[in-house]
Amino acid sequence: MAQGKRISADIPEPVLASIQALGAAAKQARIAAGEGQSAAAARLGVHVQTIGRIEAGEPGVAVGHVLGLLALYGITVVRQPTQGDAS
Repeated sequence: MAQGKRISADIPEPVLASIQALGAAAKQARIAAGEGQSAAAARLGVHVQTIGRIEAGEPGVAVGHVLGLLALYGITVVRQPTQGDAS
């Protein structure tokens, strides 16, 4: 993320809520597994601050890191149809 720039201002609220929900799910799964942020960071190969940013729902984190953290704890992401999707 660029120094001093917050990208969340440009992201619609429902999208931010989804990002925050993924972060909360990752945190809950990590805690349920009995691991700290340091252990999760070591397993994922990222800095511990990256784990904190994911769990806080910051939108500027690389999607690969987010999905990697979720996968470490067995969480998969499934696309839900939205209004306007062709059936």
